[in-house]
Amino acid sequence: MISISKQFSETKVLVVGDLMLDRFWWGDVTRISPEAPVPVVRLKRDTYAPGGAANVAANVVGLGAEAFVVGYVGNDAESELLRQAFQISGISADHLITGTAYPTAVKTRIIAHSQQVVRVDKEPYEGLGDGHEDESIAALEALLPMAGSVVISDYGKGFLTDGIIRFIIDRGSELGLPVLVDPKGRNYAKYKGATLITPNRKEAAEAVSMGEEDPKLIEKAGPLLRDEVGIRNVLITQGDRGMTLFLQDGGQIHIEAEPVQTYDVTGAGDTVVATVAVGVGAGLTLADSAKLANTAGGIVVQQVGTSAITIDRLLAAVPSDFRPER
Repeated sequence: MISISKQFSETKVLVVGDLMLDRFWWGDVTRISPEAPVPVVRLKRDTYAPGGAANVAANVVGLGAEAFVVGYVGNDAESELLRQAFQISGISADHLITGTAYPTAVKTRIIAHSQQVVRVDKEPYEGLGDGHEDESIAALEALLPMAGSVVISDYGKGFLTDGIIRFIIDRGSELGLPVLVDPKGRNYAKYKGATLITPNRKEAAEAVSMGEEDPKLIEKAGPLLRDEVGIRNVLITQGDRGMTLFLQDGGQIHIEAEPVQTYDVTGAGDTVVATVAVGVGAGLTLADSAKLANTAGGIVVQQVGTSAITIDRLLAAVPSDFRPER
């Protein structure tokens, strides 16, 4: 396991996508409001953390690797908080695209007694347009040759235009870089040529127009996304049902979930894609990287709030029989 830690520390991952600030208001509830049938939360403290693509980067850094980030923030107080969160997490903020037309995306979660009461979102619902595309591609052109792998973290907030996605996949392919996508929406054709996509069960169902609880969903969705859409490998995450990896050569591997007490799934998908990206960037196989990601995801869901994995927590939890291929 020491060699894995060393390999990870020498890895650089480029993360591109929708940046957010995750804000948490913590308190307790002792009464119902007389004004409306809603709980009154007595605020005790507030915290914030990198969210969205920024949380992917936080997980990359937590695993001991280096993260470069390209994404959009507004010229507002929330962007300053996000930059502070970057600094605390050890993430470079040198390549953020700053604009004045739209605010920094913020998700505020109000939590009482370890339970989320409500979430309030502040984001550019109408999308960013493509005014940032040229500046973003220029930054990507400079950073891609420095990376060992790339993550496209798509939350559907507008930063990832079709042009940016196509540039990353095509240029990444030219450079021989693994390009991993955490997808959003129904149109997966825009990810054609990517090395891997990591939809969860609900996202996979939407992408192939099947029911989320259809017993044949996984066995049909994986090959369909791989062969007909043209994505090389597909990893479908399924919560406590584990995850299934459909490989480019036609192979299929199911990884059972480890039994844990789940408190909060916020950011678990970010942890999974970050761990796979660091793994393949460090030279591990997709299968071994997915196994590590399965363990990492099981760790972060045991905490309330956005929580990034760390290399120490991961290595302590890896099954004793895990032996990466050489």
